[in-house]
Amino acid sequence: MPHVHNHECHGHQHAPPASFQRAFALGVALNTGFVVIEAATGIWSHSTALIADAGHNLSDVLGLLIAWGAARLGAVGPNERHTYGLKRTSILAALLNALVLLLVTGGIGWEAIGRLAEPVPVTGTTMMVVAAIGVLINGATALLFMSGRHHDVNIRGAFLHMAADAAVSVGVVVSGALVTWLGWVWVDAVTSLVIVAVILASTSSLFWESINLALDAVPKNIDAAAVRDYLRQLPGITDVHDLHIWGISTTETALTVHLVKPDGIIDDAILDEIEGTLRSRFHILHPTVQLERGRMPHVCALRH
Repeated sequence: MPHVHNHECHGHQHAPPASFQRAFALGVALNTGFVVIEAATGIWSHSTALIADAGHNLSDVLGLLIAWGAARLGAVGPNERHTYGLKRTSILAALLNALVLLLVTGGIGWEAIGRLAEPVPVTGTTMMVVAAIGVLINGATALLFMSGRHHDVNIRGAFLHMAADAAVSVGVVVSGALVTWLGWVWVDAVTSLVIVAVILASTSSLFWESINLALDAVPKNIDAAAVRDYLRQLPGITDVHDLHIWGISTTETALTVHLVKPDGIIDDAILDEIEGTLRSRFHILHPTVQLERGRMPHVCALRH
């Protein structure tokens, strides 16, 4: 009996909600403005620290632009060359943002260790005021992405980028105040190292989840064993093999599977039921199901 595939395409574009489009636009505008203000203030006050931080904040603008661009490209529909569209760009953007965060954090840690060895005087009130503005801008931008951080790795990358910068700015304000009022020069470096540890802890999960998605691992919110058990208990199904589940973007999941159905009856109703359940219960939006009689042994080619 010929194999049967359920290849219906539903044309889901799954573009980011308009609220996140506005969030990206507002975040880029706010942070670009802050970079200009910080750089100008650094030049005016002769503060190399502020100028360096302006360069760091410029990397945040680039990170937001990367995530925004991926979100837009993810809405591009499929074509003959890219049959899933460009949805996978959101995975690449999340991975790139994680790498940028790790590199920036490493730079902050290296600078902090250097300042422990050779303390550098804090530039004073001007630096604290500018850092406080950074807390407000970075914190407000992070809040724009807070609601989507649990459901979209790309959005989480943008959120962590801005939250990390807000944390750094808080550390600058607190340590700057302690150094100015109490003369504890070492507090600045120690605070930076504590912030680095917090950022690394939060970024590591983003990094590894992005790596796994890039390697076509089962998304962490899906229980592959539960999917297999569901398929096995379907009426007339005696075996399940060649089950593959992977993310085609940071929000969409695909599945292919072979189901053994000895009676050979092609039942559109059961295919519709499978698709509906995979969508509603397991959040798998792009399933492809192949029915077989089971008269010949089938071994997944990937297992060789």
